[in-house]
Amino acid sequence: MSLSDDLYRETILDHYHHPRNRGKIDEPGVTIEGVNPLCGDELTLYMNVENGSIQDLKIEAKGCSISMASGSMMSEAVHGQPLEKVEQVVDLFKQMMLDKASKVEMPEDLEDLQALEGVKKYPVRIKCALLPWNTLLEGIHQSAADKNGKGITGKIVES
Repeated sequence: MSLSDDLYRETILDHYHHPRNRGKIDEPGVTIEGVNPLCGDELTLYMNVENGSIQDLKIEAKGCSISMASGSMMSEAVHGQPLEKVEQVVDLFKQMMLDKASKVEMPEDLEDLQALEGVKKYPVRIKCALLPWNTLLEGIHQSAADKNGKGITGKIVES
């Protein structure tokens, strides 16, 4: 095991034991549930989008350390960001997780996400890492569809 493997493991465990942006927003513009019934990961993402940016984002989750750490890292990476940048970060993360042929380097401000790249060694766990990100994407799409401003509630089920 290399020093970088140890650092990556520490990063994942830190986000698992001390998750960022945990909780619930009192009046969210979007509430999306993400569920992976095969492994038991569940999360509810609460989000407010204003002026084309994620103004607030909270997550309530239960599941494995990979899913919970990924959700925590995701929330840090996108909180306060314009939706255009958020979608670029999601695409980059998904490319890193799904591209077996090449190594994707994360920009310096997203280097913590690189810790999850080791999950690729365990293909069955990739869905655990992707669940928060796919739930976020659904939340962004639902937010764009909310023309009357009354809030959106939805659910995605990964299998």
